[in-house]
Amino acid sequence: MTTPVCTSASAAAAPARQTHSFPSFTSYVRARQPVLLRTARSLTANPSDAEDLLQTALAKTYVAWERIEDHRALDGYVRRALLNTRTSQWRKRRVDEFACDELPEPEPVPGAGDPAERQALHDAMWRAIARLPARQRAMVVLRYYEDLSEAQTAEVLGVSVGTVKSAVSRALGKLREDPELGLVR
Repeated sequence: MTTPVCTSASAAAAPARQTHSFPSFTSYVRARQPVLLRTARSLTANPSDAEDLLQTALAKTYVAWERIEDHRALDGYVRRALLNTRTSQWRKRRVDEFACDELPEPEPVPGAGDPAERQALHDAMWRAIARLPARQRAMVVLRYYEDLSEAQTAEVLGVSVGTVKSAVSRALGKLREDPELGLVR
């Protein structure tokens, strides 16, 4: 006694008719969005781009919703829309980099110099200022770093303007003679 492998063609087709039946576009999107989003994510590296890609493909599907006769093939239709949309995006992307024989160098900004050299000068200057006597250091900092006038500096320190002038002059002379600053110049 043999058992039939396939009872009939109509019986084999019956499970296919029992697959998802979506009465509206909204119900289709609610039911299939997670699966379609996974497909979109496999086409792009960025999850946000995948969501945008799916949204575009679903918009195309919505426009064609009434023309789609076999709603069992909706996933295939949307997947094809995803792939076509992604291919179109890829083809339209703008290329901002071009191959060339020589690397273009930025035009030097006058007075900018090398940032490492500027930082070395800055550090050497502060070390030299730190070696000044406290009173001269205070006057140089107030006069040149705080940008106070000679009168304002004298008022802050409680000395005469002439004292500020002479102390700052001596301090600048010491800074000019500083061996560490001489190497940076």
